Amino acid sequence: MWYTISMTKLLVVDVQRDFCEGGSLACEGGYAVAQDISEYLRDTHPRYADVYASRDYHLGGMSNGGHISDDPDYVDTWPAHCIQGTEGAEYAFDTRHVEHHIVKGIGVPAYSAMQGVYHHDGDRFIPDTDHVWDVCGIATDYCVRQSVLDMLAHGCRVNVLSDLCVGVTPEGHVTALEELERAGAEIK
Repeated sequence: MWYTISMTKLLVVDVQRDFCEGGSLACEGGYAVAQDISEYLRDTHPRYADVYASRDYHLGGMSNGGHISDDPDYVDTWPAHCIQGTEGAEYAFDTRHVEHHIVKGIGVPAYSAMQGVYHHDGDRFIPDTDHVWDVCGIATDYCVRQSVLDMLAHGCRVNVLSDLCVGVTPEGHVTALEELERAGAEIK
């Protein structure tokens, strides 16, 4: 008997409590997207070859390379968020179907999942180009955007699951999706 192996992988970007309502860098609709991603994974995880999740994982008590500031400009510097060991750094969605965990921003600024390492061994996350990648998460106009752009530049074929993304602003979400489509991503 022959079996078809899925040629698609899923990357869930930064669906963390600090990026949802009540968090230090909250996106309106963050918890709704987190719930939708949980339901999506419950229903579709068997069709993916692998499921990955990234998250910010900053060090406490420092600026993380100038990324975190007590006087943030919300362009290059941000208030403390996703600090290791805090509730804000925890995932906001059901991760039982996630097989690979990527952490990024440990002591340095990082927006792209490709700047991250596997949590279990510290090896760099380098997505393979033999699979199509579905990508979703928070925030469309920052970490989702940069992850997809880097994956496209690396040679990956990428679908952005737009209904499973939320931006810092609704306008930023739309603008980011338009940019990603122009860069070569399929918007689904």
